[in-house]
This record gives sequence, C-alpha cells and structure tokens, in this order.
Amino acid sequence: MDTCTAIVGINWGDEGKGRIVDLLTEDFDVVVRYQGGGNAGHTIVNRYGEFTLHLLPSGVFRKNVVNILGNGVALDPEHLTQEINALREKGVSITPNNVMISERASLLMPWHRRLDALEEARLKDKKMDTTRKGIGPFYSDKYQKKTILAGELFYPEVLKQHLNELREWKNLILTGVYNDEAETEEEIDNWVKNYCEPLKPFIRNTSTFLADALWNHKRILFEGTLGALRDLDFGIYPYTTSSNVLASYAPIGSGMPFATVERVIGVVKAYSSCVGAGPFVCEIFGDEAEHLRKIGNEYGHRPHRVGPIDLVATRYGVKIQHATEIALTKLDVLSDMDEIPLCVRYKLYGREVDDMPFPSVLDRCEPVIETVKGWKCNISNVRNWWDLPVEAQEYVKKIENSIGCIIKWISVGPERHSIIRRG
Repeated sequence: MDTCTAIVGINWGDEGKGRIVDLLTEDFDVVVRYQGGGNAGHTIVNRYGEFTLHLLPSGVFRKNVVNILGNGVALDPEHLTQEINALREKGVSITPNNVMISERASLLMPWHRRLDALEEARLKDKKMDTTRKGIGPFYSDKYQKKTILAGELFYPEVLKQHLNELREWKNLILTGVYNDEAETEEEIDNWVKNYCEPLKPFIRNTSTFLADALWNHKRILFEGTLGALRDLDFGIYPYTTSSNVLASYAPIGSGMPFATVERVIGVVKAYSSCVGAGPFVCEIFGDEAEHLRKIGNEYGHRPHRVGPIDLVATRYGVKIQHATEIALTKLDVLSDMDEIPLCVRYKLYGREVDDMPFPSVLDRCEPVIETVKGWKCNISNVRNWWDLPVEAQEYVKKIENSIGCIIKWISVGPERHSIIRRG
C-alpha cells in the first residue's frame, strides 16, 4: 500500500468524502485534516449513530488511528470543543492519544465570525452566501500575519500581549467600518479560558510526529474538505472557499512538506449538488429538483442546489486533483428514474465545449444533456459489481469513460459498508 493517500472532493463539495474516509480508515494509521474549518461537514453513519464532523478528522471512530488537525486548518476552538464534547457524550473516545492539534495552526477568533456575518449583511443581495463561520476573515488575517498560533497558548504573557494588539486592530474595523460593538478584553479572556485552555493537552509539534510516522512507514491519509471547484486558486472564483483544497496542498497544510502524495482518491456524487452561490451550469429547478433533493436528502442549513452529474466539471476536477481513482457515491438515489440525464458538454456562445470554461463566463453556459436508461430497482443491498443491474453498470462505465479515471468504489447507501468494491 502507498504510504500517503489523499481523499478529496472532485466537484463543489458535499460529495460524500466523510463516509469514504470512515470506510477506508481501517487501512490507515494516521488521518490528517490539512485545510478548511467548520464551514464544511462530513456526514458519517456507523455503530455510534449518525454524525456530521466539521473539524475533527473522520478517523476518530477507529481505534488505533491517530487524527491530526494540521497547520493549514482554520482552528475554531469553540466549535472544536463543542464537537469533542458531543462525540464523547455518544461514547466516542477523544484523547490526546488519538487527536492532535498542530502548534502552528492559527486560531479562528470570535471576531472572525462576526466580521463574516457583518460583511454578508453589508453586501445584501450581492452577498457571497458564505456559511458565516468566519473562514474568509480568518484566512485573510492569516495571510496578513495577524492570527494567534495554537502554540502561543503555552506562553500566557506572549499570548496576552498578542491578543490585545489584535483586538485593538479588529475593534477599529468593527466600530469604524461596520458601526458595531467592540470586543472587550474580558470577553476574549473568558473565551480563551472556556474554549482554548481545554484544548492545550491536544496541541503539539505534529510535524515531528508525522515525520517519524513517515520514516516508520506508517500509512497516512489526508482528508480534504469541499471540492476542486471551491479551491481558492483553481475553483469557480470568487465563489470559492478561502483555502486550497487540492491534494497537492495536503503535505503543506498537514505540516509535512517533505512528503509525497502517491495515491489520490477523488470522490464524485452520482448526480450533482451544490451548496452556496455561484455558477452551477447543470442546475435543475421545480418539482424535478425537489424530488431529487428529497430522495438524496440534500438539505443542510439550506436546501442544496441539485442537477444531473456534470461530466465537464468532473473531468476538470479529476485533472486538477490528479485523481488516481474514484469513489462514486449515492448511486442508489437514482434508482427510481426511467431515464437518467448526464451533462456531457456545455454550450457557450452557441458552440459546444468539452473543457471547463473560464469562471467569469460559466453563468453564460448551458448544459448539453444526454440520457441513459434507468434500472428501476432497489440496489441498496448490492455488494458485488456483477450483481448490479446492467443499466447501472452502463451508467458507471459512461462516467468512467468520460472522466478518464477508474471508479473503484460505488456507494449504494449511507452506512459504512453499503459499498461495492470494483477491481
């Protein structure tokens, strides 16, 4: 087995990465989150129940797996403390032996969430439709070198001075730009006491730990969030996240830039879904959309946008993620369709195109749709490729041939082992 593997999203996010990570972690020793924060959720169904993890790596349900939050993560102590407590209440063991936080991870502060919400309110109908989790303001501050590192929690005098300097700067923006209330020293001190202090036992030099793991041939899994089309540099800018979600960034954001990602498992949903604003060429509406949304449980804190699988976008995602294999999720959701549509090309300015256009003109594209015959039967109990209906096999092969990457896993239900392994 390859030492370093990444599991990443190929499309707009919400492809089902968490359940694939949860399935495959039995083969790994270490699982690392390398970017993003509480803005993305990985849903997992296992013997403990159903969970949506926002910050903790999806390997926390496996005994003997070490889970690491890398330096590239937007570390929200308040959210993470609450997430740890919620899992512990369900009987999941979370200790410094199986969860570690990089001392170089930056803290997402209360003012980051406030600024996110205030800016969205200012933009009104031009808002970016963010999750209001503070991710954009956090990464902006990080690149301005105006964040607190987790390791500073061990040096109270340094931390106190740094917090006061940053709070003074942030209050100029909160009060002067948004005409909102200032953050007080007492509020921030209490926040640090309640949410940061409990995390100190988890904080360590994880780069050294990962270097030792690599030297000792431990199997390391990088867990990405969101999808290729939300990458800051190569996604549908400006409707992207504020970090790099690509597998190529995993060694940097994990704290082991000396590592090489040898295997990249790209996750693709059997149809398209999109959370948030931005161009979504294959989007469908009305009763057809609501039916697919209902069958696929495409709801969060807002209904998800849905459509047929977009092969143009998926090909692009496979390329920039440099995927070596694909996990196709939620194939069972399509089981009641007579004909299954696929977006095979775009039409732009009257001409059909196969390649992903420049982001600024995506909203001028129209989908070119082809259909294949549906299988019209329940496949949720199928565990063998050859037991799938021929029509379902043909659908999978059509996707595979179009994107130029082998599909090795097919999920037919939300449970851990509702999976078909191919090849």
